Amino acid sequence: MRRLWGIFLVSLKLGCTSFGGPTAHLGYFQNEYVQKRKWLSDNDFSQLVALSQFLPGPASSQVGMGIGLLRGGLFGSIVSFLGFTLPSVLLLMAFAYFSAHTGIDMGWIHGLKLVAVAIVAQAIFEMSKKLIPSIIHFLIALLALVVVLLWVHPLAQVTTIIVASFIGYYFLKKINQRDDPKETVVPISKKTGICFLTLFMILLVGLPIVSSLIQNEWFSIVEKFYLSGALVFGGGHVVLPLLEAQFVQSGLMSSSEFLAGYGMTQAVPGPLFTFASYIGMIIAGVPGAIIATISIFLPAFLLVVGAMPFWVALNRFAGLRGAMAGANAAVVGILAAAFIHPIVTQTIQNGLDIVIVAVFLWCLIRWKVQPYLLVLIGVCVGIVCY
Repeated sequence: MRRLWGIFLVSLKLGCTSFGGPTAHLGYFQNEYVQKRKWLSDNDFSQLVALSQFLPGPASSQVGMGIGLLRGGLFGSIVSFLGFTLPSVLLLMAFAYFSAHTGIDMGWIHGLKLVAVAIVAQAIFEMSKKLIPSIIHFLIALLALVVVLLWVHPLAQVTTIIVASFIGYYFLKKINQRDDPKETVVPISKKTGICFLTLFMILLVGLPIVSSLIQNEWFSIVEKFYLSGALVFGGGHVVLPLLEAQFVQSGLMSSSEFLAGYGMTQAVPGPLFTFASYIGMIIAGVPGAIIATISIFLPAFLLVVGAMPFWVALNRFAGLRGAMAGANAAVVGILAAAFIHPIVTQTIQNGLDIVIVAVFLWCLIRWKVQPYLLVLIGVCVGIVCY
């Protein structure tokens, strides 16, 4: 029990102080878990990071879950997730409540939306440098962009990712070869891993089917968030178009509410996936926020626990690495499509907006301004200019 409590307190500390997005989170983790506390070796940490990049889901949260698993078993993984996630969940729930009771169409909210435009643009720029290394990757991304823009349907993104995975499986094997890693000792059996992976697939396939038959509001919320969490490759920003398709296109919340919440998510520490807590709070109050948070992170937990016993085998299989590369290329195109519509089309209203977004983007790329500081600047700009 003392070890679990220690895992929770350390992860809670990181959840309160880890600003800057998934890449920055991994830097905090390496400093705290590897250098300071010696809970795992550099090799174990690097392999855990590689695994989180291989699997769909929030990379930094999965690394935290994996460290908790190595340190304290299944319960260690759970308390590590709770500590790292809780601060941002509470902050975004409070923001959703405040927004609902003060009105969403305020000047400072428009400032947040302009910040969101700049941050997504930077995310596309950074992701494309890493995930589009060849002409095949570029063509997959371009195809995904065109399909998602022309086929306006909640299943468009999911279908595109699946098709891109098959393309990558067959055409990107050689491009993604790398040396075999050293094996890491995992405190759970392969049989347990199979159980978790099986449960992941049962929920992935079964939830949409059951949701269409039951027609229950709460079950539908679980299904939408679980599906979004299960099919996000390439980082937390990629959850944006999936959630937009599930909740804005379906009319459950307005585009203004959605973009304001996404902008605010950049101001809080912790994982970007806690954006789901804001959405759940907007559409169904506190119970909705809790269910949304659990549902969107559940796939990541099931995959990390399920895949870790097969760590070496998964990493050696060139075909799976090719499939992941294809999916990663597709999500760049999907995020670019979401950037065009609805982010730009429903946020940029005049020339002043274009100038402000350009300045924000310059601050991010050139001056390396932290996103949470840019959010504060955006709020001030919104109050003054709108």
